[in-house]
Amino acid sequence: MASDVKRVVLAYSGGLDTSVILKWLQTTYGCEVVTFTADLGQGEELEPARKKAELLGIKPEHIFIEDVREEFVSDYVFPMFRANALYEGLYLLGTSIARPLIAKKQIEIARKVGADAVSHGATGKGNDQVRFELSYYALEPDIKVIAPWREWDLTSRTRLLEFAESHQIPIAKDKRGEAPFSVDANLLHSSSEGKVLENPDDEAPEYVYQRTISPEAAPDKPTYVTVGFEKGDAVSIDGERLSPATLLTKLNALGKENGIGRLDLVENRFVGMKSRGVYETPGGTILLQGHRGIESITLDRGAAHLKDDIMPRYAELIYYGFWFSPEREMLQALIDKSQEFVTGEVHLKLYKGNVDVVGRSSPYSLYNQDLVTFEEGAVAYDHRDAAGFIKLNALRLRTLGNRARKIGG
Repeated sequence: MASDVKRVVLAYSGGLDTSVILKWLQTTYGCEVVTFTADLGQGEELEPARKKAELLGIKPEHIFIEDVREEFVSDYVFPMFRANALYEGLYLLGTSIARPLIAKKQIEIARKVGADAVSHGATGKGNDQVRFELSYYALEPDIKVIAPWREWDLTSRTRLLEFAESHQIPIAKDKRGEAPFSVDANLLHSSSEGKVLENPDDEAPEYVYQRTISPEAAPDKPTYVTVGFEKGDAVSIDGERLSPATLLTKLNALGKENGIGRLDLVENRFVGMKSRGVYETPGGTILLQGHRGIESITLDRGAAHLKDDIMPRYAELIYYGFWFSPEREMLQALIDKSQEFVTGEVHLKLYKGNVDVVGRSSPYSLYNQDLVTFEEGAVAYDHRDAAGFIKLNALRLRTLGNRARKIGG
């Protein structure tokens, strides 16, 4: 294929698909390939990716491996959790939120090495192709994007393996067979889909779950944990201050051993089809409950309800890939403003898949025990004031009722 692409930055995992893509880019476009591998806390050793890239002819100076766990949590996960974001009311957006960071790093590397294109391994049926490419274009409007799954004829695993063998791409023995399902993982979650999970009426086999033990197997005794927040972000566990990634890692461990964070979901993809995924977000599930707990005593009713109103729109923007859009940034500014006094501690009870808020305190609490108590005392609330309040709020309802009575005859 004749091409004006001289150098391309590939999002590279070192697995079969991206290794085939690497060689395919070299042979099809005749271009130099630069690889980028992100450590997002997926739990895999990344040095094999470096060795495999070198074996496939990539220059050492063109192999980029970066630990982005702290940036991922502090600049992407935490801002999203300030919004209590859930797509379609359930999904904590673990895959969605990682894509803009990977894309951002690819663009940075492209500028550094003088690349004129970027490439990813997302298929033509999924959401990730949209998330990657919207991010690329937002950050570098004139960049060329190469999406092999929309171009090549390697449409089956057999064809991929044949291509790999014909180009001397090493294939681990355990990768030669058909995988029972596909997995995407990072520090926030793991996502499993396809194959044994494609029929939404079949219960997911237990072996699908990788980040959590089953709630039935969790301890019979509850675990109590205290999470400290400052301006909407978690900063400590049981009084110990931790970095964002370290804190999420610890919450993941607590969630795992208590069977917390499993979700079996049929969702609506941006490209128009429904898909079934099994998600595990142990630490994130604890974090969400904790954050809502501290907001319950520090946010004014109007602010809290407004946040809940805009949350579905905010979550949808992330799911669809519009992290770098002006509307997401505008909503983020509003959300961040709401978090100025979301500071304090939340006490949580973890037990067999459940997370319950059992206590919360804040130096900025709006909770006034003197106002809500049923006991007698000098308080700044006169019960008689409620009569006028109710009558004014009932005025339009009484007017509508009188009209209905007249019409009814």
